[in-house]
Amino acid sequence: MVSSLPSADWLLGDRGYDADWSRDALIKKGIKPCIPGRKLRDKPIKYDKRTYKRRNRIEIMFGRL
Repeated sequence: MVSSLPSADWLLGDRGYDADWSRDALIKKGIKPCIPGRKLRDKPIKYDKRTYKRRNRIEIMFGRL
C-alpha cells in the first residue's frame, strides 16, 4: 500500500495507523509521518501537534462529500 502512495511531504493519520513498520516504510519513501503514538506505547512518539490538530478539517471535508 505504501509503495502506491504519491510523493508527499507528510502523511496525517490517527492513532489507529501507528505501527513501526508503517512509519519505517513512509520514512524510506521520503514521507514524514504525522501520526501520534498509541497510548500503550513504551516510548512516546514525536509528531507535529499543530499539524495533527488541523486534521479535523480534512475529516469534515470527507464527511460532507
